[in-house]
Amino acid sequence: MKDRSNALDIVNGPLVKNLFTFAVPLMFSQLLQILFNAADTIVVGKFAGESALAAVGATGSLVFLLTSMFNGLSTGSNVIIARCLGSGDEKRIEEAVHTSIVMALISGVFLTVFGIVLAPVLLRIMNTPEAFIHLSVRYMRIYFSGVIFLLVYNFASAVLRSKGDTKRPLYYLFFSGVINVLLNLFSVVVLHMGVAGVAIATVVSEAVSAVLVCHALITAEDATHLDVHKLRANKDVVLEILQIGIPAGLSGVVFALSNVVIQSSINSFNSTSIVAGNSAGANIENFVYIGMFAFSQATITFTSQCIGAGRKDRIRPIMRMTMLLTCVSAGLVSCLLTFFGPSLLRLYTDEQAVIDVGMIRTSWVARLLVLNGIMDIFINSMRGMGYSGAPTAVMLAGICGVRLAWIWLVFPHIGTLDSIYMCYPISWIVTSVVEYILYLRIYGKVCGNLKEAAA
Repeated sequence: MKDRSNALDIVNGPLVKNLFTFAVPLMFSQLLQILFNAADTIVVGKFAGESALAAVGATGSLVFLLTSMFNGLSTGSNVIIARCLGSGDEKRIEEAVHTSIVMALISGVFLTVFGIVLAPVLLRIMNTPEAFIHLSVRYMRIYFSGVIFLLVYNFASAVLRSKGDTKRPLYYLFFSGVINVLLNLFSVVVLHMGVAGVAIATVVSEAVSAVLVCHALITAEDATHLDVHKLRANKDVVLEILQIGIPAGLSGVVFALSNVVIQSSINSFNSTSIVAGNSAGANIENFVYIGMFAFSQATITFTSQCIGAGRKDRIRPIMRMTMLLTCVSAGLVSCLLTFFGPSLLRLYTDEQAVIDVGMIRTSWVARLLVLNGIMDIFINSMRGMGYSGAPTAVMLAGICGVRLAWIWLVFPHIGTLDSIYMCYPISWIVTSVVEYILYLRIYGKVCGNLKEAAA
């Protein structure tokens, strides 16, 4: 079966042109997601008050922590399916697609129960202020009641990305995002439901996007076609996905765990303004991630397909080009946030104290996120080559280790917000240096293996 209307010739086509064809829709997808998430925060901040804004913001790092491992498994699906596409193994592609959706469903059920039951406990561990912890619990429980839709969308989108199709996920995200914003306004402004209204709107919009992307697979005419009657997990494919996906998920968990500790330190100030300002600042810095995310995903997909096709000559050019594009995109957006940060923060709140806190975070994190982008390209290039464990171990030590050590050893002696945010750039620099050394070793090994296979 052949259906190339939405696919790219990643293995043999022009590299720069295909990178932009792949990445630009992903950029718009990220932009839309950020704008829709920002709309959530703006609506709740403007119409439900500072406590509601802080309550939703206090859950962000915890939600990311709980979903990171399972989202990492979708990266494993992307790598395995892309590699099979590169080698032309249609039977393996079909097995991987159906196995991926089964894994999404099972993971979603587990995470739903876990999130609903443990929400109050986890929020208290994070020192969430009593003034709004009940609102945070309400938001989390509603959010996790529909988290299965998020996982299905992520896994199914990974299938489309593996063959270079990033346009249709963009269209689906736009449609579901519009629904999200309209439901936000109706539930918060008209029905006065506060954080519950925002959470319900999120669940409904994620359900819509999951249905749309699954429909795309069901109607596909190539080997990625999804047949609900064939939904079963292939043991060998599961193991291959776990081999790549668990380390990838752990990478997200490492980031999330360190961010939870940082959020707990921010909560320790016991100030609604500080928590709200941190939330608003984290929202606007997401704009820097737009290009970083797109080119990092391109690195995984392009490298994986070229490995499957035995094209070792494409591996390093892919890494170099995505690195350059990541640095340019992150640098430009960071500069814009430096000048227009206060204006963007005023979209979330009219409180000057909240804006001031948001700008402290922007100065230390958003302006230096390009360092994070450099690190991600090295890591995702290695994942595309089939090596996920070692890069994750380095990240565990470099990101989690450095940040936790900083928060526990340095922050208590200084005790300022600036001293919390300093740990971000320091951890990125340390980890990037070690990841680059590891990349050189793995690249040499992979090229040697491909040369032997060709002989």
